[in-house]
Amino acid sequence: MDDEEPRDFVQSVGRALRILEVVSAGPPMTVKAVARRCGLNLSTTYHLVRTLAYEGYLTRLSDGTYVAGEAVANRFYERLGALGRPRSACDVLRHLEARTGLSVYLGRISAEQVTVIDCVEGPVSPYLEDFERGLNVSAHATALGKALMLGLPRRARRSFLRNQGLRPFTSLTVTDLDTLDTELARLTVDQVVVEHSEFRAGVACAARLVPAATAAEPAWAIAMSYPGPAVPAAALRELALAASDLGGPAR
Repeated sequence: MDDEEPRDFVQSVGRALRILEVVSAGPPMTVKAVARRCGLNLSTTYHLVRTLAYEGYLTRLSDGTYVAGEAVANRFYERLGALGRPRSACDVLRHLEARTGLSVYLGRISAEQVTVIDCVEGPVSPYLEDFERGLNVSAHATALGKALMLGLPRRARRSFLRNQGLRPFTSLTVTDLDTLDTELARLTVDQVVVEHSEFRAGVACAARLVPAATAAEPAWAIAMSYPGPAVPAAALRELALAASDLGGPAR
């Protein structure tokens, strides 16, 4: 029911959010350009832009154009902070990157999405722009997503996948629900999950579910990427050790 417009919908709030989305997604814009993009009259747009700028959600540049303001970034990092993270996460991620030279990522399922909570870039790995902090990534095509789904009951996992959709990122992406479900059913929560070229052609990834101290704690997973057909065995061993080090209560 959340997708339906509420009877008490506040138009000014909806318009302000639309402006914020448009300005945040594009280059610096004039108020006239914002009005055209949002389908609003110029007077209304001026009032809303001034209000958003006053509250810090937009910033006016010297040439009169507007960009997303500091308050947007603050809300972004507050959201990441609210998700918490396993103990010593930063230290463990940095240690794993130093030991392997690979980029490493920490993620969890939040609001029905696989979200990257933290990452440390390594010199050996390719840059994956989709794996920045705070971004949602594919559940079915990434090792991170697959490892996290190992922590779900089978019925919940199938429902989760149906809701996510099975988009083909490459020619090797598994897009059949039954095939993917069978693949995951063969794995146990203490195994390292690997994939090659399912999310990005020519890139291999591996991930491991982080052991939770209690069933009530959120599931986390740690992942790494490698530019080749398979993540080296030595790196996989380091990944498993890092996941064990991350196990325990979040803080």
